[in-house]
Amino acid sequence: MIKFRFSAVKTLFAATLLLAAGISSAQQVLRVSAIPDEAPTELQRKFKPLGNYLEQKLGMKVEFIPVTDYPASVEGLINNKLDMVWFGGFTFVQAKIRSGGKVVPIVQREEDENFKSVFITTDKAITKLEDLKGKTFTFGSESSTSGHLMPRSYLLGAKINPDTDMKRIAFSGAHDATVAAVAGGKVDAGALNISVWEKLVAQGKVDPAVVRVFYTTPGYFDYNWTIRSDMNPVLRKKLTDAFLALNKNDPQGKEVLDVQRATRFIPTKAENYSAIEAAAQNAGLLK
Repeated sequence: MIKFRFSAVKTLFAATLLLAAGISSAQQVLRVSAIPDEAPTELQRKFKPLGNYLEQKLGMKVEFIPVTDYPASVEGLINNKLDMVWFGGFTFVQAKIRSGGKVVPIVQREEDENFKSVFITTDKAITKLEDLKGKTFTFGSESSTSGHLMPRSYLLGAKINPDTDMKRIAFSGAHDATVAAVAGGKVDAGALNISVWEKLVAQGKVDPAVVRVFYTTPGYFDYNWTIRSDMNPVLRKKLTDAFLALNKNDPQGKEVLDVQRATRFIPTKAENYSAIEAAAQNAGLLK
């Protein structure tokens, strides 16, 4: 009788643990963030439809956690404070190196296979990269792919060293801030990602007849959604499948894709960003 009671207690205890685990799992939160390449209010606006969609597909709460700067997004993911982050190509490379290869890019927008940066100015005398010698110039964030790394790479390719050939360089911190700095006459020219530029023009927030594009870079791989490699495989698959299922023929899918400025999401892999890593090494930006 004593053995029976002891066995029953063990069975009840095990069942309680399983139930507790189930409750814990049901209360799990997917912590998501993004590099702050635009104003915080814009990042929140862009994430809301996607967050609602992912909650439905995953059956769990999805919380957007803003970060103060690009390095914070990298540290948040590799230190297990975030579960998924919207990285630029360069920040993904930084996260890969900082984590010892323990982060995985799962999807990117189709547009990110052939992303571009634009150089803008209000100065009529500036018509090509070589005209930037002796001028004042702003990049976006120091850790930005499309706002710093790739523009710097193409400047170096044109035999222009921003640090020695320009009168002064600055870092605006975000793509929309770069446009504001150029439009406001704080600098002669600047570089930002083409997607934000096109959005600001479409919204009437910048007059392309006053602030104009004078150079567009060749294409390169850029943004992606990245997770840690230790994410539960079941959750990883559900998350990837949710992104790949987004379709503009579906009203909810169209809302998410439109605000993400995406045609659709496609699978990606770490190898796609080897050219970004090489550009960062060549520019001396990987420490």
